[in-house]
Amino acid sequence: MTKAEIVAIIANKTGIEKGAVSSVIENFMETVKEVMATGENVYLRGFGSFIIKTRAEKTGRNISKNIAITIPAHKIPAFKPAKTFMNAVK
Repeated sequence: MTKAEIVAIIANKTGIEKGAVSSVIENFMETVKEVMATGENVYLRGFGSFIIKTRAEKTGRNISKNIAITIPAHKIPAFKPAKTFMNAVK
């Protein structure tokens, strides 16, 4: 499912025009990105959490040069669904 399809479904359910729905969704996604960039998690009760995970430093291999390289510790965004979300999908 694409963002445009989500916008169309929400617009049909609520009666709000697609442009307004699209603007709200864009602003929501931008806000989540901005908040997570500052190091904070985003919690949406009943839906899930957008969290920041820390990956440990590890050794990798550059196969084209056949040398070992060190991949530094870094942070990645992740989504952890709420229990009600998980049960609905099951």
